[in-house]
Amino acid sequence: MKALSTKISKTLIPSSRLVCADNSGAKVISIINKLGKGQAYKRNAASGIGDIVIASVKVGTPAYVKKKVRAVIIRQTAPIRRANGMRIRFEDNAAILINDADLPIGTEVKGAMAREVVERNIKLAGIAQRVI
Repeated sequence: MKALSTKISKTLIPSSRLVCADNSGAKVISIINKLGKGQAYKRNAASGIGDIVIASVKVGTPAYVKKKVRAVIIRQTAPIRRANGMRIRFEDNAAILINDADLPIGTEVKGAMAREVVERNIKLAGIAQRVI
């Protein structure tokens, strides 16, 4: 995974609810854990933009409800600081579902996607409506 040039505040902890911003069939997901934690011993693994998490689908089609899925966080409400000094924040916390090969399950993303996500996973840029 590529390092970022942006200071991302990690504010999403396990049990945080996210909007699923793709057309895969899931609507709301809840974070279970973060992949590749990198946190202190016995501390909740906080996540931010660009992180891959394991999540449970809470609302959606019957094929996805109560299933564990992998997701990439594409938006968060907490501001992130970019290298040029600009701060950016979004209206909601959102993620998109991916498979084991880090390819998106859906075919389009509703809303904007942070540029930091595209820096880490170039394959996700193909389905993005807007990259900010």
